Amino acid sequence: MFGPILSRSILMLAFMAMTAIVCGGVWSFGYGAAVDQLEKRGRADLALAASRLTGELQRFRSLAVLTADRPEIMAILQGISSPQVSGLLREMADKTGSLDILIVGVAGEEILSSSETVGVDHAQRPYFERAMDGALGVYHFVDPRYDRRVFYFAAPVFADAGPVMGVVIVAVDVGVVETAWRGDELAVFFTDELGVVFISNRSELVYRTKESDIRMVGQSAEYPTGLITPFVRHNEKQFRSFEVWEIDGGRYLPEQALHLTLPMPVIDLVGEALPDLAPARQLAYLQTIAAAAIMLAFGAVLFWVTERRRTLAFANADLERRVAKRTAELEAVNADLQRTQAELVQAEKLSALGQMSAGISHELNQPLMAIQSFAENGTALMQQGRHDVADQNLGRISDLARRMARIIRNLRAFARNENEPLVDVDLRAVVHETLDMLAARFAKESVVVNWTPPNSPVHVRGGEVRLQQVVLNLMTNAADAMDGLSHRQLDVTVTQADKTILSIRDTGPGIAEPDRIFDPFYSTKSIGAAEGMGLGLSISYGLVQSFGGDIQGRNHPDGGAEFSVMLQPVETT
Repeated sequence: MFGPILSRSILMLAFMAMTAIVCGGVWSFGYGAAVDQLEKRGRADLALAASRLTGELQRFRSLAVLTADRPEIMAILQGISSPQVSGLLREMADKTGSLDILIVGVAGEEILSSSETVGVDHAQRPYFERAMDGALGVYHFVDPRYDRRVFYFAAPVFADAGPVMGVVIVAVDVGVVETAWRGDELAVFFTDELGVVFISNRSELVYRTKESDIRMVGQSAEYPTGLITPFVRHNEKQFRSFEVWEIDGGRYLPEQALHLTLPMPVIDLVGEALPDLAPARQLAYLQTIAAAAIMLAFGAVLFWVTERRRTLAFANADLERRVAKRTAELEAVNADLQRTQAELVQAEKLSALGQMSAGISHELNQPLMAIQSFAENGTALMQQGRHDVADQNLGRISDLARRMARIIRNLRAFARNENEPLVDVDLRAVVHETLDMLAARFAKESVVVNWTPPNSPVHVRGGEVRLQQVVLNLMTNAADAMDGLSHRQLDVTVTQADKTILSIRDTGPGIAEPDRIFDPFYSTKSIGAAEGMGLGLSISYGLVQSFGGDIQGRNHPDGGAEFSVMLQPVETT
């Protein structure tokens, strides 16, 4: 009693363990695939944010370059006073959203400003020195003049003779640039070479640094003392090839996210993004739950089937014993049936031979009498010395003997019990031999045979003797159907297409019930009119089916019955 219970318990524990392993694999695979897709989407979003930032800044860069080429600016740097320039700078700053536009001399002194505030010395500043070298200077820092984060684009102003005669600086308010993309779902920030977050769509990340020594960062000229704070608490981990951060940074930052980076050397920043891993975990959990549900459902069905099989085991064992016994009985009956079928086929052939016996006797008797007559005449001719005529008689005797041998050979081949496998059979020869056997009967009953044999052999798959029996049955049935009629004609044709079709048509009264013509023991002949048992067409149907072919019977539109035997053709090369 305890054996089956223990066995079932072990199987259930093993199944639960296998379910846990499968679910773990599904979670791992699903989470990995989801993270991979999240990483690709995150990199695309980061690239888009970086492109948007550089695009916003690009127009201010272009503004600095175009302003440096204006003749009014060159005039101011040459010491030529122009009251309209101040208004021009203010108008340009208002229309472009610039924080300020400055004109700076070669010594770094501010000459003119769109905000009408001057006095800052730009000498020895990296952006100013780069512009004085004839290149475009780009710089970012916290400008104490405006008390905000700014980008400087410094463009050189070239004199007609070639040297740099001053610099145009366009100051950009970073806060205005951020306004367009704050609150996006993806947390994005841009850090400088000091590791300080200079731009972000999360205000709580601005002025935070990932560097461990904040004091060193605070001593830089770009940021006022005390402004820089440590980065939000996070723990960096590695998942496959991905860098994963566990973050404690408030409600607007994900608790667990990928960390993606994108260098931006044009503006000396590094773009960073934190795609939230929560959707990937949720998708992996859903896939795992689905896998667990499928496994448990499968387990429940398997348990039910097992118990069902256990319940039916004893009944099945008894049923198998009964089936084995019944199978043995059926095999014995089947063997008897096959033997009986073979005997019926042979009996049908012998019946056909019996019906042809009178005609065959006539066919053999005529040549025998002719041979006897030619032999007697030959002896007399030899005695008379007429050797040439005697030779002609001997030739006729030889032809008659060959004719008798052909008739006997066809009868012997037809009478034997064929059990050979399917071979390539010449249908044209089969029709010839069958017509030879029925020639005496057809001549006696004035049956006109229309048969134009094909020019070459027509090979089909079948058994030669069995196929001849089918043709003989159809031709004798046709002759029986025309018994007593004044017009007796038998049309035999062979057509070749996808199937090779032998058609035999008579001019008799037709078929009364075409749907029953191949049923065993069905016959349209009156009682005592024939020796047959109504099995000829049924046997013919089975023989043709064994060749892989088909046989059909119908009433021809012009009268009479037509039977078509469709056989598998043999491809010739």
